[in-house]
This record gives sequence, C-alpha cells and structure tokens, in this order.
Amino acid sequence: MPVPKFIDDPAFRDLREYDIKHFEEHIQGRQQIDFSGADLRAVDLSQVDVSKLILRDAYLRDADLRGLDLRDLDLEGCSIHNAKIGGTYFPKNISAQEIVNSVQFGTRIRTGI
Repeated sequence: MPVPKFIDDPAFRDLREYDIKHFEEHIQGRQQIDFSGADLRAVDLSQVDVSKLILRDAYLRDADLRGLDLRDLDLEGCSIHNAKIGGTYFPKNISAQEIVNSVQFGTRIRTGI
C-alpha cells in the first residue's frame, strides 16, 4: 500500500490549513493539480472546487467531502475511512458497496467492480 505523502505545493498547504482563498489563488491558470497519493486526512474539501484535482490513491480519512461532485474524478486507490460523504456524488464506476467498505473499514476504493 502506498504511503500517503505531503505534496510540496502551496495549494496543498493551503488545503491542509483550510485557507480556501489562497488555495484558489494558487490554482488559478492551472489545468490540473496532482494530489495523487496525497495525505489529505481530516481536510475539509466541502467548499473546494475539486474539478481540477487528481486524487488517485489519496488518503482522505476523516475528510469532509459533503456535497461534492466527484463524478469526473479518478478515485481509484483512495481511502475515505470515516469521511463525511452526505450529499456527495461518486463516479458511476464505483459501487455503493465499495464506498461503504472504504468509509467503514478504510479499504482502498477499487473502480469498475
């Protein structure tokens, strides 16, 4: 299992500190923000535009994902153990059971199962 990592990117630091204003400034003009395998434990993403984020293999334990539209993101390998997911849209290629297993047991999400 990959070890969650801290990304050397000001946008990543802004997210970890819940500084949404500076996060938005740091991502302006960028097509994508690669947070693959990132340690986003307990990060509140509920007010963040996640459409540019690459979250494959990200560690989202205890994160706040409420109300997000994740349908177009690749969540393969993510762990969402104890994450808040009320009102969240997930990609169609992730079964409800995969989501439940990840929230309850911390399993990594497998797509297309």
